Amino acid sequence: MPRSREAACHPALCLVVCMFLLVAPTGSARSQPAPAAGGASGQAASAATPTPVPPAFSTSVTREVLVAALGFLEPRTLEAHSARDFCVWGLDGLTAIDPTLSVTETQSAALEPTTAHTPGTAMAAEKTADASAHAPAILNVLQGQAVIFSRTMPAADSNGAWADLVTAAMQEAWQHSSILRNAGSDALLQGFFDELFNHLDPYSRYLGPSPAMSDRTRRTGNTGTVGLSLGQSGRTIVITAVNANGPAWEAGVDMGERLVSVNGRTTRGQDVATVQAWLDGDEHTAVTLGIAAKGHRTTTVRLERAQVPPETVFASTDGPFTVLRVTSFSTQTAEEISQYIDQVVDEPTPDAPSQPADRKKAAGIIIDLRGDRGGVLQQAVTTAALLLDHGVAVTTHGRNPLANHIWAVQGGDMTNGTPVAILVDGRTASAAEILASALADHRRAVVIGSETLGKGLVQVIGQMPNGGELFVTWSRNQAPLGWPIQGLGVMPQICTSLGTDSLQAQISALKQGNTLQAEAVQMARAARYPVPVSKILEIRKHCPAAIGSDADMDAARALLSSPAAYRAALESVPDENSAPLH
Repeated sequence: MPRSREAACHPALCLVVCMFLLVAPTGSARSQPAPAAGGASGQAASAATPTPVPPAFSTSVTREVLVAALGFLEPRTLEAHSARDFCVWGLDGLTAIDPTLSVTETQSAALEPTTAHTPGTAMAAEKTADASAHAPAILNVLQGQAVIFSRTMPAADSNGAWADLVTAAMQEAWQHSSILRNAGSDALLQGFFDELFNHLDPYSRYLGPSPAMSDRTRRTGNTGTVGLSLGQSGRTIVITAVNANGPAWEAGVDMGERLVSVNGRTTRGQDVATVQAWLDGDEHTAVTLGIAAKGHRTTTVRLERAQVPPETVFASTDGPFTVLRVTSFSTQTAEEISQYIDQVVDEPTPDAPSQPADRKKAAGIIIDLRGDRGGVLQQAVTTAALLLDHGVAVTTHGRNPLANHIWAVQGGDMTNGTPVAILVDGRTASAAEILASALADHRRAVVIGSETLGKGLVQVIGQMPNGGELFVTWSRNQAPLGWPIQGLGVMPQICTSLGTDSLQAQISALKQGNTLQAEAVQMARAARYPVPVSKILEIRKHCPAAIGSDADMDAARALLSSPAAYRAALESVPDENSAPLH
């Protein structure tokens, strides 16, 4: 579809505390084992095989990471836990790597009375029992039946002392276990955090330095590119895609144009990989492109390389309707959506005031969130602000005061009230669920599909001294009408997972001003935290989670083609005045 050559920017009001992620992980990340280092033998030169030197354990790095992690975790987890809890849980990671190792707790031995039948014996025994009850606990690491490490446990909230203890325990285990040495230092930290987070929730996790770097790149983009994807047509290099987040988009470069030269070097006869490499370089450096549209002369475009987050929004048309497929919520997703919305509605003239009346109302917008696992919370809120005049997008609730926030938006609907349908399925999660619930609860969009995943927990990211990252769940999401997203997911106003006959009946009823999903929708909106598992299952069975299908798009077209059906579906969600926040 054609696109504007000018980037639009539509900020929403939101409080930025840190980087908040709402994403349903597809699997746990673990560091790759590091190869063992070898060394030369100190024996006579005639020795045929050098004796291997065990790899060194990174004591200082391990302690620094543990101190930082304990300080980050303690004030942020949803439930209060001490350094003792975190460390005792985490040390079980040694067993996960080497099953011959185990971690136990014992009490230090109490003094026994020296006289068995003299006056005061009973009192002495009572004092001994008291001493035993208050004796300091001992943490032990065993290999098989042999104790290889034993140390008195420090005070429960002494982060530094616990970091020292864990580091020492790991170092001793390292010396005794070839399995740990072969796994490497990074694996010990990964195992520690994996076991620790097993006691919290499914979404808190640790990423070691290498996977953390990859994850940051996914969120924020690589350094130094212009945002072009290239293809080949004979001996000619052709632009196949323009990333809406990059400098090439802002400069007006279009798909289908020929890339004739890069910094004066001709691209003719070169392969795509070579030319793509010419485009990349250090951030803020300049690159000059020779661009030629079909039938036009070559023009020169000078661009400055920049960080370009991966594109997450892909636009197409379906008859009179615009379809925006959102694959995730990265740092630029809302900006991408705003640029595409600008193509759907007419821009006001430069000398006219920017009023909603200056914009046309399009036939309809379909936002496809199927398979969207989420991403950055602020981006979901900012996207909601593009379509809402004002209101609460989501509220977050946690133990840390900074985790409690009302994410309100204001500024005005960019689309002048264009009808919106949102497609979801059983894989739609977290930030995508926030957007769907915000627009549905404000009667701004109709949600179509099946029950979503139900991931309503927010993670805050902590950078560790070794380059790794902690993702720690610190708040729960509550939709605008007061129901918790966690576990429940979003109940669609039109359910496509109950079969063709049910879907046809729903559409027919909506065209008559009735909705067959009203009871299920209202039951879901009436739920309040904490919701028992039995209640969650009872609600979700009214529209079982499923993988998206063509029926979703068929239902969206039918809905947007009937104003009566669209209005009835919107009104199946309770009015905000009848659904108190608490």
